[in-house]
Amino acid sequence: MFTGSLGAMTDIDVARYREVVGHFATGVVVVTATGSSGPLGFTCQCFGSLSVDPVLVSFSARTNSSSWPQIAQVRTLAINVLSSSQEDLARLFGASGTDKFSGVGWSGGINGAPLLSGALAHLEATILSVTTHGDHDIAVAAVQRIESFTGSPLVYYRGGFGSFSA
Repeated sequence: MFTGSLGAMTDIDVARYREVVGHFATGVVVVTATGSSGPLGFTCQCFGSLSVDPVLVSFSARTNSSSWPQIAQVRTLAINVLSSSQEDLARLFGASGTDKFSGVGWSGGINGAPLLSGALAHLEATILSVTTHGDHDIAVAAVQRIESFTGSPLVYYRGGFGSFSA
């Protein structure tokens, strides 16, 4: 197991780095929770299944975002896998300083986290651990409840949104 420090690794140009990693298409999710002041959420494109025994997922969040620290404190959350018709939600939940839930359809999950209407899937989970790497936190969460629906996913590729159909 690697536990060392890499220090200052490289002088790679950040804009070029984003361009290169943008060649990897990802799905888009919105991570939601209910905090003391109401519903919270942020758009995330770094999400995936981590383990099936036990059932774990992982995702990353910008360490200094406004929503993530509050969600991390609550610990119970939902991951809403967005459908191809939900680009507007991806953009809304990706913005700072807005009322992200104004006019957005949602219902409370079993764990109290908002489940966004029209999503392709919902995963309700509890955060087990969070580690910080660079400017992002990586969270590992245990999944307690799942549901899925029909449709096509929203994907993010080379700086833009699109859809995928099998």
